[in-house]
Amino acid sequence: MAELRFNPISREWVMVASHRQARPQMPKDWCPFCPGSGRVPDGGFDVLRYPNDFPALSQSPPDPDDVAGPLFRVAPAYGRCEVLLYSDRHTATLAGMADGHARKIARMWRECYADLAADPKIKYVFLFENRGDAVGVTMPHPHGQVYGYSYIPAKIQAELDGAAAYAGERGGACLYCDLLAEERRDGRRVIFENDHFTVYVPFFSPITYGAHVTARRHVRHIAEMTEGELDALGTTVRDCAGMYDALFGAAFPYMMCMYNAPTPGALRDGCGESDAGGAAAAGCGESGAGALRDGCVSHFHVKFYPPMRSADKQQFFASSETGAGAWCNPNCPEEKAGELRAAYKKYKA
Repeated sequence: MAELRFNPISREWVMVASHRQARPQMPKDWCPFCPGSGRVPDGGFDVLRYPNDFPALSQSPPDPDDVAGPLFRVAPAYGRCEVLLYSDRHTATLAGMADGHARKIARMWRECYADLAADPKIKYVFLFENRGDAVGVTMPHPHGQVYGYSYIPAKIQAELDGAAAYAGERGGACLYCDLLAEERRDGRRVIFENDHFTVYVPFFSPITYGAHVTARRHVRHIAEMTEGELDALGTTVRDCAGMYDALFGAAFPYMMCMYNAPTPGALRDGCGESDAGGAAAAGCGESGAGALRDGCVSHFHVKFYPPMRSADKQQFFASSETGAGAWCNPNCPEEKAGELRAAYKKYKA
C-alpha cells in the first residue's frame, strides 16, 4: 500500500506506505551503499544519488485503495524519494570530510533540489539527514535523503504563514532576516558564523541542542546560492556535525533538515497560500498573495534536531509536546549555546 490520506482536522496529508515496514536492519557484513554490493559503482565514488529502495512516494504511484468516503480523502502517493550517499567509505563521517568533499555534497544537494523542483507535480523538496540509532537509522553508511512531495507539508505551511503574517505587519520585512539580525546583535546564542551563514540556538528553541543555520543573505532556496555560498553551506553543515561529535566525544545522533522555498509548480498553482498568508503583505518589498506565490517569504535555513539532552539522556517528546504541541525545553538555550561554542572550538582546534 502506498497512498496519501487527508486529515480534515489538522488539514494535512499523511503518507501511508506499508511496504516500508519491510525495510531491513543493516547486516553487519554487507552494505548496499558500498562498492562491491552490486548496487553502486564498483570503482567507487565521491558522492552519489541512489534511488530509495523503499520509497514512500513515486512518480508512478499505484491507485489508492478503495477506502474513500465523504470525510475520507485519498490521493496517489506521487513524488520522489532518493538516498544521497556522502561517500563510498562505509565508516566515513561527515565531520571528518575535507572541505572539497563537503562542497561536493552541497552541490549534490543543489542538483537534487533543482531536479525535483523541475517536476510541476512536486510542490516541496525536502533535503534531510537522519543520523544514529536514536532516530531510527537502519543504514549507518554516511548518507542523507531527499523527498519531493506533491503537497506542502503542514509544518512548512505553518512557517510560510508565520513569515507572511509578519511581513504583512512589518511592511514587507523578512522574518528570518530580522530574527538573524537580532540573534547576532544579542550574541549570547550565536555558536559560530562565517561570511555566508550564522549558526545559533534560537531564543525560542524547544530542543536542548537544536542549532539553526541561517543564510546571511536573503536567499530563498539552495539553487539561488552563489558558488561561494554553496561552498560555505557544505563546510558549515560539516562543521555542525563535527561540533556535535565533539560535544560529548562520541558520534552524536541528529536529524538535519533543510528549508527551501516551495517549488515553481507550487507557487504557480497557488500552493503555500492560506488565510494568513494570502491576506498578509509578503516579503521582498512586495505585498499580497503575489509575493507569497513568488516565494519571497521563504529564507533558506537548516535546522538540527538532536534527540539528546545530555551525554546519556534523551529528550523525549512526550504528551505535552506530542499531544498538544506545547513544547518544553528542559534546558536554557543560552547555556547550551555556550556548550556548543566550546564544542565547535574543540572540533576546529
